[in-house]
Amino acid sequence: MSNLAILPILIPLLAGMWLAFIAKKLPLARGSAKLLSILNLAVAIYIFFHVQQNGTLILEMGAWKAPFGIIIVGDLLAVTLVLTTNLVAIAAAFFAPKSLSDKQEGFYFYAFFFWLISGVSGAFLTGDLFNLFVFFEVLLMASYALIVLGGGKAQLRESIKYLLLNLFSSMLFVTAIAFIYAVVGTVNMAQIAERVQEVEQQGILTTIAVLLFFVFATKAAVFPLYYWLPNSYSVPNPVVSALFGALLTKVGIYSILRVFTLIFTHEPGLTHNLFLWLAGLTMIFGVIGALSTHNVKLIVAYNIIPAVGFMLMGIGIFTETAISGTVYYLVHDMIIKGALFLLVGALAHLAGTSDLRKMGGMIHHYPFLGWMFFLASLVLAGIPPFSGFIGKLLLLQGGLAEEEVIIVIVTLVTSLLILFSMIRIFIGAFWGEKNEEITVNKRAADGYVWPIAGLLALSVTLGVGAEWFYPAIQSIAEYLMAPELYIDSVLKE
Repeated sequence: MSNLAILPILIPLLAGMWLAFIAKKLPLARGSAKLLSILNLAVAIYIFFHVQQNGTLILEMGAWKAPFGIIIVGDLLAVTLVLTTNLVAIAAAFFAPKSLSDKQEGFYFYAFFFWLISGVSGAFLTGDLFNLFVFFEVLLMASYALIVLGGGKAQLRESIKYLLLNLFSSMLFVTAIAFIYAVVGTVNMAQIAERVQEVEQQGILTTIAVLLFFVFATKAAVFPLYYWLPNSYSVPNPVVSALFGALLTKVGIYSILRVFTLIFTHEPGLTHNLFLWLAGLTMIFGVIGALSTHNVKLIVAYNIIPAVGFMLMGIGIFTETAISGTVYYLVHDMIIKGALFLLVGALAHLAGTSDLRKMGGMIHHYPFLGWMFFLASLVLAGIPPFSGFIGKLLLLQGGLAEEEVIIVIVTLVTSLLILFSMIRIFIGAFWGEKNEEITVNKRAADGYVWPIAGLLALSVTLGVGAEWFYPAIQSIAEYLMAPELYIDSVLKE
């Protein structure tokens, strides 16, 4: 059964190859993309329940025992995030034909789409620090192709900035891996975690930890390394923006969560206090950005940044309750950001502009879309009983238990400002008198609605049905707070 662990990587990898060959045959490519997305989701669901009932899946590639070979580790955290990734992916696969022109679809969109999913899934599942770098590169190469899809001037400008920054962080990543190999003699994460406890050079380990954090913080858009994100995520096609906003920064947060709960736990007074300060600043500057613009796509893009701060806060507090909050919020944010990027993409297309000042009264033409946006805004801001509230409640409980009053206050104020930034869109774009100058396209709107509604329904269920989901999240937090469980499962005799 251990071979199951490779399927979420292998299926989209092969799907991308198949779709590269049939890219110009659009009806076949669209149908294949939808069917393969459903298949990959079904596999992810099966693996999730298998791991929940039977424990971690360990695949030792080529029968090379850990730590000598390539290891795939399908623990409950990894498979939960793989499942969430595929929920977003299936919505994107069904939304894409409505959002993309035939030319854009024919320019190998579906191939790069599946390669992105393969890279993201691989990053979640790998048990090897070097292969984490490899899967980062896989998803980044796919994202380079997707960000320039359409070839607009703004896209090309932002893609250069995005490419250069990620090349620089990738160079640092390789350097950090070389350093840690020089110190502990391995890149297997379980064995690194085992050996760092025996290394006397704690100062060198702390330096490597900070360097790796810098790499992952760049990918996750932590303050002050977030400046590249808003424009890079708002200028591509809405379906590409949804994939980026839902998945890419979350790989950075996952990497911080995994590495700093498994490997670098020797100096929490330094690293985790740093996380708390950066979390607070990330929340503040992210929400200020959201309030400073009238571009609806930019508002949603900026709101990725405070969400990163919330998740980093839980890692900084470093208690079981706070880690539960980080994991819950991570799953919630992947789903709701996917829905919101699709929503504002649909809104901008139907209104003919992204400028909030030029919209108004859209709810008269598209009431379902308007009320979905209102509901999504409540979910994002963490209004009870939605999923954003559950994650933030756990984070606040963790913060108060550790007497981190300042970060708790910053979290509450930021949440109110996020709600204000989203309600601005609802009032400015949907509320008000009917704008007769807008050309109504009900058929296009109907095509947009259902993938968004599916993600929104999942997000609402994650909040309203918290008593069903929380036990799994709590077990993930317990597992992360006991790194010996991971080490024993990978390095078993």
